[in-house]
Amino acid sequence: MSRRLNFGIEEEYFLTDLVTRRMPGPPSAQAIEACRAALGQSFAYEMFQGQIEVASPVFSSLPEAADYLATTRSALRRALEPFGLGLLSAGSHPLADWRIQQPTDQAHFHQLFDDYQRVARRSLLSGLHVHVEVPGHLDRIRVMNEVLPWMPLLLALSTSSPFWEGADSGFMSYRQVACDEWPRMGIPEFFEDQDAFDDYVALMTRTGSIRQPSDCWWSVRPAARFPTLELRITDACPRLDDALCIASLFRLMVADAIAQPLPGANFNRTAYWILKENRWRAKRYGIHGTFICKDHEPTISVEQWLALAQVTFAETAQQLGAQDVFKQARRMLIEGTSADRQRYAVEQALRDGRSMHEALALAVDQLLMETGEQPCASPAPQRAVGEP
Repeated sequence: MSRRLNFGIEEEYFLTDLVTRRMPGPPSAQAIEACRAALGQSFAYEMFQGQIEVASPVFSSLPEAADYLATTRSALRRALEPFGLGLLSAGSHPLADWRIQQPTDQAHFHQLFDDYQRVARRSLLSGLHVHVEVPGHLDRIRVMNEVLPWMPLLLALSTSSPFWEGADSGFMSYRQVACDEWPRMGIPEFFEDQDAFDDYVALMTRTGSIRQPSDCWWSVRPAARFPTLELRITDACPRLDDALCIASLFRLMVADAIAQPLPGANFNRTAYWILKENRWRAKRYGIHGTFICKDHEPTISVEQWLALAQVTFAETAQQLGAQDVFKQARRMLIEGTSADRQRYAVEQALRDGRSMHEALALAVDQLLMETGEQPCASPAPQRAVGEP
C-alpha cells in the first residue's frame, strides 16, 4: 500500500449576510466574481446563487489538503468581506429560507429545477464530497460494497443540519432527510459488480429516467468523470479539522478495500438491510444513536463502532501514515458534532430568554466563526458538549 493514494475534496458553502445572519437574495455579480478570482480553477457554481463550491486539486497527503483548504477558506472570507458577506459551512443554514433563493443561471441547474420542481427548490443544502482514486484494474462497485457498511458512521460524525426553516427538525442531519425526496439518492441500489451497475445505468438512460450517469446521486458512487469513488453522504463541516478527519477516514476505508483479495465479498442482502437502518439512525440521532454491527449481536454505540474501525483499519492506517485520524474522531465524539454545538447554542439562548430568531442568529455566528478557524496542529483539549 503506497502512502500516495490520491484524493480530492469538494466543499459547499452558504453565503451569509453579516448583518441579518440570513442568506442574502441573489448576491451581486461583483461578489461572485471576487470569489471566482480568489479560487481560480477551483471555483464552482452551486444550484443556488447564494451558494458556492470549492473543487480541490488532486492531493496525495492530508497536510496538502489542510493547507489548501485553509488557504481557500481564508481567501473566500477576504473576498466576501467588502460586500458584507460571510462564509458558512454546514449541511443546512439555520436562518435560510429556500423560498427566496434563486437558481444559478446555468442550463444544467435550470434543467434540474424543471425536472424536479419543488424537490429541487427545497434542496438548499451543502455537503462534503470526497473522491478517492481506485486503481483501474479493480471493480469500483465491489470496492464500494466493501466500504458501504461504514458510511453511517461517517454521516454521524459529520452531522451539521439540525435546523430547517427556522426550527429544530428533530434530526441531526435534516440534509439527509431532504435528500430522500430525490430519486437515486441515499443508499445505492444493490449491485454485485460493475457490470450490474452498467446495466442499471443503461436501463435508466434508455428509458429516459436519467440523462447521464452522474444523475445517480447516491451516498457513495463511482464518479462519472474520474477514476474514483465519491463520498456524498456527509454534511458540510464548519470546522476544517472535522472535514479533514472524515476525508481521511474515507480514504483509509477505500485503501483497505483496495487491499482486500475479494472486496465486497461479504456485502450481502442482510448487510444491505443493516446499512439502510444504520443510515436512518445516523441522520436521526447522529453520534447519540446505537447501531447494528451484525444481525445476531446487540447494537453498539458510536464509540464502540469507532473503536472497531480503529482495529479493523489499523494496518492500513499505519501504511498510509493516518493513525492520528482516530484521535481527531474521538475528539469529535467528546466535543460533539456541529449539530450538537448548534443545538446547545440555541437551547442556551432560549433559556436566557432570547427569541428563536435571536437564538438561531447566535448559531449562525458560531458557524461563521468555526468556518473561519484554522486547522489545529494537534488535538485541542477535550471537553464534553455543554461544558464551559
